Amino acid sequence: MLFRTDPSSPVPLGEQIASSVRAALAEGSLTPGERLPAARALADSLDVNVHTVLRGYQRLRDEGLIELRRGRGAVVVEMEGARFRAGLLARAAELAAEARRLGVSEEELLTLVRQSFALGPAPASGG
Repeated sequence: MLFRTDPSSPVPLGEQIASSVRAALAEGSLTPGERLPAARALADSLDVNVHTVLRGYQRLRDEGLIELRRGRGAVVVEMEGARFRAGLLARAAELAAEARRLGVSEEELLTLVRQSFALGPAPASGG
């Protein structure tokens, strides 16, 4: 699995690390039960503080995508739909970033999402 960070990006490094994991899960190159690199080793390879890596890992834990266990490290959860969830979380983060760039408030964005959700499934595209 390849982790990428861009220190010049306005996105915090911990979130960039979490995004790398979400993307790998969504594309299937990271699967349930796999271990992520040890925080210290990943921090060294990315030339970032170990706490930065831990923030990214904690974010993924809070999202239900990984488990953090003392002595065992970070492990991708064995959860049905983990790949779909990771892809959805990645797209939600992109949507939030785009909304911030456009000056859309959190409440406005949530209203737009609620309206879209209420419309039900998108019609199938003809082809």
